[in-house]
Amino acid sequence: MAGELLIDEPADGVRRLTISNRDKRNALDHAILDAIAEVVARTADDVGCLVLTGADGMFSSGYDLGGIEDDVFAEEAERLVAHPFASALEALDACDVPIVAALPGHTIGGGLELALACDLRIAADGIRLGMPPAKLGLVYSHTGLRRFVDAIGEPRTRELFLLGRTIDARTALTWGLVNELALSVDLEEASLAMAGELAANAPLSVRGNKRVLRELLRARGVLDPVTEQELIALRQACFASEDFREGVRAFAEKRPARWRGR
Repeated sequence: MAGELLIDEPADGVRRLTISNRDKRNALDHAILDAIAEVVARTADDVGCLVLTGADGMFSSGYDLGGIEDDVFAEEAERLVAHPFASALEALDACDVPIVAALPGHTIGGGLELALACDLRIAADGIRLGMPPAKLGLVYSHTGLRRFVDAIGEPRTRELFLLGRTIDARTALTWGLVNELALSVDLEEASLAMAGELAANAPLSVRGNKRVLRELLRARGVLDPVTEQELIALRQACFASEDFREGVRAFAEKRPARWRGR
């Protein structure tokens, strides 16, 4: 069964998007990612702030790769990660309205990058955040890695991606990965208070400053075309590798992966 994106308006000027995929710990599938891209892209001027959160005490466990059949694994894995996920991120990046990510539970992999594409993040104290590509045999996108370098710096990005560990919310706060912590029982109220404050600010100022920040970050991340194509090819090759398929299986089965280097 596909996941869904629940939409409500819990306060004046605030629209909340809730990732819901209960049986898969809010894993990101085509339905959820397509809905995020569509809803965010058509956000109108009558909305002062968006809140992106997760249902059932979880934000997201990342890409939904577990159910892909072996004979189409490489194609379907790349199709999910490279296209609807990229479209959702692009919509969040391009949105003029400020976006708050409210993280009620563990925020892993693609779920963490989705949260990082929002303007501000508020997390429940006690949750864990992490990036498992090293445990999956996945080469992450250069645009995704750039997003982390911009947010938390190169040393912390290396720690997240090369070790593949998870960190607790308090560590994430000291790193700048999240902006604020709240008790689990207070997270909804705290996230709506932050969203209400953003929605009450001068829209020309908020949207103008978002545009300036977006362009500054974009200019700093420019690669020459040849190098960029090499990095894209490197990532594409990993989807067809034996190690990526083994990594996803091992992760799902909670066992050490048997790497072959190919």
